[in-house]
Amino acid sequence: MADMKMISELLQKGRAKEVRELTQQAVDEGMEPQDILEQGLMDGMNEIGIKFKKNEVFVPEVLIAARAMHAGMGVLKPLLVEAGVKTRGTVVLGTVKGDLHDIGKNLVGMMMEGKGLTVVDLGTDVSPQRFIDEARTHNAQIIACSALLTTTMKEMEHVVRAADEAGIRGQVKIMVGGAPVTDAFCKSINADSYAPDAASAADAAMEFCMVS
Repeated sequence: MADMKMISELLQKGRAKEVRELTQQAVDEGMEPQDILEQGLMDGMNEIGIKFKKNEVFVPEVLIAARAMHAGMGVLKPLLVEAGVKTRGTVVLGTVKGDLHDIGKNLVGMMMEGKGLTVVDLGTDVSPQRFIDEARTHNAQIIACSALLTTTMKEMEHVVRAADEAGIRGQVKIMVGGAPVTDAFCKSINADSYAPDAASAADAAMEFCMVS
């Protein structure tokens, strides 16, 4: 029988090819795709998230672990869709208008996917209205905004205002993050959550989705 602990450990080491092979083996042996996802792939990404918070691993290790997770998900995703397995929640993610930085955003997206959330990544230079439109289209629980510049972080306030004007603040939480962003800034613009790192952002997103 395919070993879920082994899948988790190989994922943490970034061994994408072996993760994909063991995931396929588990499927061939009749394991439920949901169980493989939770006990193997998500367990591995959760461990990476914990280590990342403790500064035991760094951005390169997270990136290769995420690549390994995506290799396993390539096997599982069609089966999960076929089985009608529901996502734990949907996050619309992007770097705000005028800002082209994406490494932090990408890390957040990977960590959120590792929690079993569906991430709609809008990329960089995203206007406030696009955040709102995509949140409506995908029935998202969360809009997550990233900025790396003090000049562009002000765009986050425009996203909050646009959500208010669109009347969706009751259904959608707005999360903010990035190097210049602080909890005080988050409160000053009436956003719902600030996270200092990708792993914390994923934890906060899960809490929001469990409540909604």
